[in-house]
Amino acid sequence: MNWRTWLSVVTAASCACATPLNAYETDQYTNRGELVADSTDVLNREVNRTITDIAANWSKGHDEMAFVNAVYHRIGGHHWVDKLEKWAMKSPEVDKLTTPRYGSVYSGFPPWVMRVTGLFGIGKSIRLNNELVGSDKIGHFLSQGRKFYRRYVRTGSEIQAAKQSIFTERAIFGKLTTGAYSNADLVANYEGHRFYRSLFEDDVIPGKPAILRWEGDGWVIQRKFDWADHVNAFWDEVLLPNHFDCLAKRYVRKRITGFCEAFWIEPDLYRILDDSALVARYRDIGIRDTRDMRVDVLCTSEDVFLQSYAGAGD
Repeated sequence: MNWRTWLSVVTAASCACATPLNAYETDQYTNRGELVADSTDVLNREVNRTITDIAANWSKGHDEMAFVNAVYHRIGGHHWVDKLEKWAMKSPEVDKLTTPRYGSVYSGFPPWVMRVTGLFGIGKSIRLNNELVGSDKIGHFLSQGRKFYRRYVRTGSEIQAAKQSIFTERAIFGKLTTGAYSNADLVANYEGHRFYRSLFEDDVIPGKPAILRWEGDGWVIQRKFDWADHVNAFWDEVLLPNHFDCLAKRYVRKRITGFCEAFWIEPDLYRILDDSALVARYRDIGIRDTRDMRVDVLCTSEDVFLQSYAGAGD
């Protein structure tokens, strides 16, 4: 089977899936220093508006899963791109990072390297909780987070629920179709499950009550949803890089070193000063060690320094 036939098979299989398949990659490398307005308040408004409307018109009794499903059907979705994600990508209220379709960190790679990314292009990146994140993470949060939550309810174990999330990133949403295993996708999936739990459980968000309380014959809203309770540096694929297979890694690694000049101008844009708390928080969800693909690691490595020195002498 040649690569064109293989790519056609993968693409057809992707399109046949009943669940959303974010087969594109996003790029938080290119134009990283650009000023992008934070959209936390805007997207908080949309989620809280949804929760408020569902609660105000509720008629299905004390059924927590039904409420989860109602949220999902309203702003998630069964199609390629979740409804809230699609809205964010199109809305002028949501500022986006400028990422050229043919000038991204993934542009120009052979088709067999990045698979269907070449067909679907590069997704938008936005700023949430002052972090640059791919808009696809909204879909992971709402759709894959719901699946994670359902598995958690069924098994009573986050570790067991995470196993399927790991499988889908490895075999369906990640390496099979794009050549990349996205650690940040796994983080967004897990945080989505925490959101659905926090609808009904106190202290899922430490120190905060559940968003909802059942009283009488209806839901009472106790507090507002906030993306800041869930979004952190590990949603940013520059700070928590993808794990690439052997076909893609050498191409992407070389491309990342092209950002070394930008790194040395503004190194804080590419660093996490202390990620120990996040590492501990996500230790059981399948994150792979990709520190060797971080800009701050690559650009301070001896081999990159020697290459730069040799080039300066040409």
